[in-house]
Amino acid sequence: MQRFAFIIHPIDAKRDVARKYPIVKVLPERAIEWYIKRRDPIVVADVVGVQSITGEEARGWFIACPHTPRQMMELPVEFVYDKLEKCCRIAQELGAEIIGLGAFTSVVGDGGITLSKRIPGFAITTGNSYTVATAIEGTRTAAEMLGHKMSESKVAVIGATGSIGATCAEILARDAAEVALIGRDLNKLDQVSRRIQQAGGANLKLFTDIATGLRDADAVITVTSAVDAVVLPEHIKSGAVVCDVARPRDVSVRVAKERNDVLVIEGGVVAVPGHMRMPKPDKPDSEFSFGFPPGTAYACMSETMMLALDGRFECFTLGKDVNVQQVDEISAIAKKHGFKLGGFRSFEKAVDEELIESVKRNAAKKSARTGAATVLKPKT
Repeated sequence: MQRFAFIIHPIDAKRDVARKYPIVKVLPERAIEWYIKRRDPIVVADVVGVQSITGEEARGWFIACPHTPRQMMELPVEFVYDKLEKCCRIAQELGAEIIGLGAFTSVVGDGGITLSKRIPGFAITTGNSYTVATAIEGTRTAAEMLGHKMSESKVAVIGATGSIGATCAEILARDAAEVALIGRDLNKLDQVSRRIQQAGGANLKLFTDIATGLRDADAVITVTSAVDAVVLPEHIKSGAVVCDVARPRDVSVRVAKERNDVLVIEGGVVAVPGHMRMPKPDKPDSEFSFGFPPGTAYACMSETMMLALDGRFECFTLGKDVNVQQVDEISAIAKKHGFKLGGFRSFEKAVDEELIESVKRNAAKKSARTGAATVLKPKT
């Protein structure tokens, strides 16, 4: 029996903290953050029933670091490192041999490098390699279901200078007609563009403005480390698919309400092999939930699980860089143990074929009215 752990944290202070402490619902968000800042990490779930198709089994624990994304960006990095180190120490005491960094815990600081030095010999991974793999697979699959042929499609990557975004762009450039690289720093975008051009492939365009970069995109992967939404309803082309890998989300909830002619999916929804359950330590009859259907998990969680099943107790993905070789290798490990794309999710709801067909019909109606596939004009 292999053992792993995974660090999670509250994304929305009022919603997520209230699951553990219902009384905080009546408090302002800043008051909740003041309270949880002074709390220590805790184990919020056991993870049992993870079993590879090879027969190997794994058990794990979800350990909650009591900081929101805003706190991780505003608090001194050493303060956050101390909390993350405490999470790792708890994992070691439980017998875990590898730990994954979830959501903003993989973004803060240097992406786990310093943390791994503070706990020598303990394996740490960000999960970004498998996050890239599933984001690309999900985007391609959803785009094809909407009628887009990748070899003829224009693809956009928001956050293209980041660790996940750059590699997503490099892999998508193999078969897309055009790739728009979108980021805040034009010089960094140019560096990514040069790297991709060396391998050949799609025509590349660089944008520092999201609205302009998305204007003609048939498929979008967005993976910034922004705290607030950056993709708004008026940015997206009719009939497009947007894969939101970021946590917190990059895509505004307004898109779901205002744009029934586009499809937004969450990147990295994975079906875990076996019969995974997540009982709460203090309430074994009650299971922990992060909004996914039973038996599924984020890709970053899944990378940690599959490395444990494979006996790969090593720092597989650390830092801000993820390369194509890592993505190919983790994809092979996933296949070996039976991890696979677990369908699509959109704003914590399952995406079925009926919804996809509805998006196609609504996009076709808009196209018929305007004479072409269109995008809403930005509001002024």
